[in-house]
Amino acid sequence: MIIKKAVIPAAGFGTRFLPTTKAMPKEMINIVDRPAIQYVVEEAVDSGIEEILIIISRNKEMIINHFDETPELDQVLSNKDDKSLLKISKDLASKVKIYYVRQGDAKGLGHAIYCAKGFANNEPFAVLLPDDIIDSDVPVIKQLIESYERHEGTILGVQPVPKADLSKYGIVAGEKIENDDMLVSGMIEKPKIEEAPSDYAILGRYILNPSIFEMIEKTPPGKGGEIQLTDAILLQKDVENVYASVFSGVRYDTGDKLGYLKATVNFAMKHPTLSDPFKRYLEKVDLD
Repeated sequence: MIIKKAVIPAAGFGTRFLPTTKAMPKEMINIVDRPAIQYVVEEAVDSGIEEILIIISRNKEMIINHFDETPELDQVLSNKDDKSLLKISKDLASKVKIYYVRQGDAKGLGHAIYCAKGFANNEPFAVLLPDDIIDSDVPVIKQLIESYERHEGTILGVQPVPKADLSKYGIVAGEKIENDDMLVSGMIEKPKIEEAPSDYAILGRYILNPSIFEMIEKTPPGKGGEIQLTDAILLQKDVENVYASVFSGVRYDTGDKLGYLKATVNFAMKHPTLSDPFKRYLEKVDLD
């Protein structure tokens, strides 16, 4: 099946960025010249996605406003004959349909994904976690879609991580098959280093078969009463093949302060008008 739908869970509180996130959704924190969530939406659009469902919670209306049509602003820019800014204002809205649903209670990633059941309409769909921004030549979701076309099973986007970081992620076990793909035999969520079955971590990108919703229904709440997506995928693995695909690209955890700063520097260095003056500034910075 052709994958044209994507889900972006954006209902978290963003406690790692307090006090900023008391009034602003963490997904709207700016990286150079656009909010973090826009990088993820652009990745989906560049991968051929035509419809996106963003899972929000209370006080996230700023996300809705950002991706809404802005006829008044567009008219002002049109009157000024500022075609470059007009294109920026209208571009995404013309390329993708974005819908929203509210996750009324924070019951974990599995519960957030379950909120997309009606939207998925029994079709496979992509999932992009907005904290994970990935700089890659080929959009990561496009890479995973190509893997899905080979296997037609749920695909987990993975990369190797340093041994010291294994306890931060869901780690997969599996057998390498082809094209940097693995047939998944197991997963452990945030294992101790000595218990990790490999160094391949799931890093915020998925293609999920629609059977995941039945598996979420069967998944009991875990720690903190949350329903874990990893647990539901483990159930799915017992009835159909699940794969992991090693994607190319540099991933930044922008929900973490250091990761956010690294992403900001990286994208500033690549910005079409800022890169040269920014590089000259960095050369003059006295790090002492």
